[in-house]
Amino acid sequence: MIHRLRVINKGVALCVGFGLLACAAFVLTDIIMRQIGTSLGGTEEIAGYAMALATSWGMSYTLLELGHVRIDLLRTRFQTFGKAMFDVFSMIVMSGVVITIAIKAWPVVERSLVNGSRANTPLETPLIWVQLPWFAGWVWFALMSTITTLAALSLLYKRRHADTEGIIGAFAEQEMLQ
Repeated sequence: MIHRLRVINKGVALCVGFGLLACAAFVLTDIIMRQIGTSLGGTEEIAGYAMALATSWGMSYTLLELGHVRIDLLRTRFQTFGKAMFDVFSMIVMSGVVITIAIKAWPVVERSLVNGSRANTPLETPLIWVQLPWFAGWVWFALMSTITTLAALSLLYKRRHADTEGIIGAFAEQEMLQ
C-alpha cells in the first residue's frame, strides 16, 4: 500500500515541480520585461501562492520518501525494536500536528468562501482559488501521515520491526544499509 502511495505522491510532486517551473519562468519573464521598462505585475503575489501550494502538497511526498529532518541523537543508539518505537512515536506526533494544521486551516478557507474574500493587492485574487488547493494539500498530507502511521503501527504489532525502517525510518540510515 505504501508503494502505491509513493507512486501517487511522485505524480503529485511532478505536478508541483512543473508548477514551480512555470512560476520561475513567469518571474524570469517579468524580470526581463522590467529591463525594457514594463512589467507583468503580481509576480511576488503569484510566487508566494506557488510556494504555499508547493509546501502543503510537497510535504506528503517528502514524508513517503523519508526526507523530513530528524534529530537521531537517541534513536541511533538502539537496536531495531527501539528504533521502530522512536519512529512510530515520531509519526504519531507528526500525524497529530498535521491533522491539527488541516483542521485549523479549514476556518480560513471557509471564511474566504463565505465572504468572497479577495487579496488586498493589485491583482485582487479571489483567495479561495489559492486557499482551497492549499487546504487540500494539508488534508492530503494529514491523510498520508495517518495511513503511514497506521501501517507502521501494524508492522510494529506484527513484530516486523525492521520493516518499519522501510516506510518511516531515517533516509540517511537507509542509504548506509544499501
